[in-house]
Amino acid sequence: MPSDLRDHLERDGFVRIPSALSQDEIDALRTACQDVAHLGRAGKWPFVRTLPKQFPPWNSDVSNGIWGVQHLMHPDLPHHDTFAASYFAPYIIAAVTDLLQCCANDLVLELYNLLVRPDVDFALRWHRDDIGPEVSAQEELDRLREPMLHAQWNLALYPDESLIVVPGSHLRARTEEERCADPFEDEMPGQKAVKMNPGDIIFYNNNILHRGVYRSSAERMTLHGSMGIAGADPARARNVLQHGVGTWVGRCDFSGIQGEADGQQASALADDMRNRLVVMGSDQVLSFSQPFDE
Repeated sequence: MPSDLRDHLERDGFVRIPSALSQDEIDALRTACQDVAHLGRAGKWPFVRTLPKQFPPWNSDVSNGIWGVQHLMHPDLPHHDTFAASYFAPYIIAAVTDLLQCCANDLVLELYNLLVRPDVDFALRWHRDDIGPEVSAQEELDRLREPMLHAQWNLALYPDESLIVVPGSHLRARTEEERCADPFEDEMPGQKAVKMNPGDIIFYNNNILHRGVYRSSAERMTLHGSMGIAGADPARARNVLQHGVGTWVGRCDFSGIQGEADGQQASALADDMRNRLVVMGSDQVLSFSQPFDE
């Protein structure tokens, strides 16, 4: 793990940890992802990201295909224990605590989803995850200056160049050119495709200016997760709870997770992180970080 992980993230808005997984770990996760992707495409798992919709809430109509499978740790989903083990893996906990400058006992369970190859080419618009496109330049800058409340990552199981970012854009408001550009513009000044090999992890600031470009011709199975830090509500609750995780997370059984993370049993850490999410979500009025797209 790079010793200057946080420095890279603060400077560029993203940082890569190469070859974090062994080939056996990659193979096991590929098998699990293939199974749940098949369920999603067949309409046998209701929590999917359906085309052509970009942002939640999604419905379960898979007639146009899917580009993601939601709620990998849901107790009703096959392989949920495999996904939970990867979410609470020591290398994830170590990276997140380094990036957030906290200890594991400060962490909050958030989201874990799967991004997959669609049946037709598909692209997201340029966006920041938790800042809508309509805000003024000053409000945008004020929001970008808020403390980092969570860590977000992509873990690739196949070669992946789908994440397109504008490096450094998490530090500033959009330029006039960026603000006026077509949100589906193929080229943005200074953009960079983040290249990942199987087993690589990319951590990135979710408010960097970015988009996803999904090619139907290239296999994609990329685990997409986030963890928060206690005390971040209600700001972080807005972004997490819009995905519906609060409706099922109380039923999760993490007792089967083996090993240690940050010097404690991974299963106990998982329970504690889940409990902090429940506290974060209590008495919250749900709103959506992005405008509805039909």
